[in-house]
Amino acid sequence: MTAAPGPKIVAIGGGHGTAVTLRAAVRYSGDVTAIVSVADDGGSSGRLRKLLDVVALGDIRKCLVALADEHAPLATAFEHRFEEGELAGHALGNLVLAGLVGATGDLVEAVDEAARLLGAKGRVLPATTEPVVLKADAWEGEVEGQVAVSKAGRIRSVSLVPGDAGPPPCALEAIASADQVVIGPGSLYTSVLAAAAVPQVAAALRSTAAQRVFVCNLRPQIPETASYDVGRHVSALAAHGIPIDRVLCDRSAGMPMGIVSVPVTDVALVDPAGRVHDPGRLAEALAGLLG
Repeated sequence: MTAAPGPKIVAIGGGHGTAVTLRAAVRYSGDVTAIVSVADDGGSSGRLRKLLDVVALGDIRKCLVALADEHAPLATAFEHRFEEGELAGHALGNLVLAGLVGATGDLVEAVDEAARLLGAKGRVLPATTEPVVLKADAWEGEVEGQVAVSKAGRIRSVSLVPGDAGPPPCALEAIASADQVVIGPGSLYTSVLAAAAVPQVAAALRSTAAQRVFVCNLRPQIPETASYDVGRHVSALAAHGIPIDRVLCDRSAGMPMGIVSVPVTDVALVDPAGRVHDPGRLAEALAGLLG
C-alpha cells in the first residue's frame, strides 16, 4: 500500500533563508516548490546579469542545491567558486544555469533541467521571468539595486522595476494549490519582499486557501532592519499586501516580539551554534502548524 503524500508546500523568498526552509520542507512535505527572488545585482549574479542579460541566478542555485542530496558531488560542485582568472568569484552552478538558459531559451525550462541533473526533491521557480531592479523608498530617498537597498536603513517600502514583471503561470498555480505557504526567513526587503511583493505573487497570496506562515529572522539585520521586532516584520509584509495567518519565531536568539496582530508560535528554531535556523526544528514547527 502506497503511503499518502505529504502536504503541498510553497516557500517564498531567496538566499540562504529560503534554502533552509526548503531543507525543512522536504522532511514533511510530499510536494515542494520554491518561488525565488531574481533581483540580486551583486557578486557573480550581478556580473552575469550585465554580461548575458539574464535574471540573477544565485538564489535559484542555492535553492536547487538545498533540494538536492547534500552528499551528491554535483550539488557540491554547484557551490564551488573559482578563485583565479576571469572566472574568479563565479559559482559553477551560476555558470551552468546561465548555459542552460542560453541552450533552452527559456528560464523555467533551464531551471527544471538543472533540478533534474541535481536530483532535486522539489521545483524551483523564479519570482519573475525577466531581469528586474529592486527599488526602495527609504529615509534617505529612493535607492535602486539590491546591494544598495541592503545597505540602506529606515526603508519604507520596496518595489520592482519594471512594475509589471511577473512570475511564470506555474508559480501562481503552485500557490493556489498549496496547503502551506512559507514566507521567509531571510533579509526582509532584499530577499523576502523582493519575491513576495511581485504584484501577481502578492495577489495569489491574498487569494490562496493555503495556510500562510511567516518565519521571522532570528535577530534584526543591520542596517536593513535595525531595531525591528517580530511585529514590525509582520507590519512590513502587510504594508506590501502580504497577508499572514501564523508567525513562527525564536526570540531566544535576540529578536524582540513587539505587537503582532496574528497568532505567534515562539519556539526553539535556532541551530546548535546559535547562528541560523535549524532545518529539523523548523520542519517540526511547520508540520505542527498543519496539525
